[in-house]
Amino acid sequence: MSPNAPDLRRLRQFIAIGDLGSITAAAASLHISQQALSSSMQQLEKDLNATLFRREGRRLTLTPAGELLLAEGRALLAAARTVSERVQQAAGGDAEVFVIGHTPAVSGTEAYTLLEPAITAFPEASFTFRQLYPDQLNDAVLDGTVQLGLRRGVLPTNELATAILGYDRVRLALPREHRLADRASVDIHELAGDRIALWAPPGTSYYSDFLMAACRRAGFEPDYVVSRVQGAATVAAPLTTGAATFVTTAPGPAMGGRVVVIELEPPLLVGAQAMWQRHTTSAIRDVLLAK
Repeated sequence: MSPNAPDLRRLRQFIAIGDLGSITAAAASLHISQQALSSSMQQLEKDLNATLFRREGRRLTLTPAGELLLAEGRALLAAARTVSERVQQAAGGDAEVFVIGHTPAVSGTEAYTLLEPAITAFPEASFTFRQLYPDQLNDAVLDGTVQLGLRRGVLPTNELATAILGYDRVRLALPREHRLADRASVDIHELAGDRIALWAPPGTSYYSDFLMAACRRAGFEPDYVVSRVQGAATVAAPLTTGAATFVTTAPGPAMGGRVVVIELEPPLLVGAQAMWQRHTTSAIRDVLLAK
């Protein structure tokens, strides 16, 4: 017999137990008795025909089925909240505002260009762009405050649905006085020994890891510095660091001529990855994915 779909109230209770690590703490946070919570979890296990908890004395751990439900349940609850909010908006006649979040590695201009097909296709819709750091973006998409997230690189995740909207060529932004600034192109090998500016340290940003890996494939360990000016255009980093910066900006002068963008060889392409809440639908998103 196929298991029933999980009751959302019980699912919310289950996630509280998973987050807090005990029925006692979860019951207190939910303002219900431990007995009521235990009975609710027994019914959830019965509904799903699965053992979710492993009980060893006072210790409570999740089974593999429980771990799966904890991960999938978060996405399901988030989608349920989003559906509820959208239904209330429709019932009240409120226009939907489609919120796009993008990391600093995706400029506002690039984000607009990626969304332009949907902006054109839905002339009555409202769109709001927000720049967020990667961890903030992930959380905002998960909780539904951002309908579509855009980031650089291709990072697999089980929490969110993803797709690649396109690939951009990585170029090099240099201070006007840099030794390589008068070149039409630079081979990545020639950056060995030069300092490279990043927006986030390796290990905290998939895009930084992607760029560092490209340098290592070229045969050198990059010397990097993290820009002290956050939230500005990526192409501005050479001004405060004096370092070379990987960008997706078009070649030519930038920042009033104080920075020059040149081609990087061999060609290096980086994806623009879209992320959204699983278990949700969106006509606007469908237009973007159909490109």
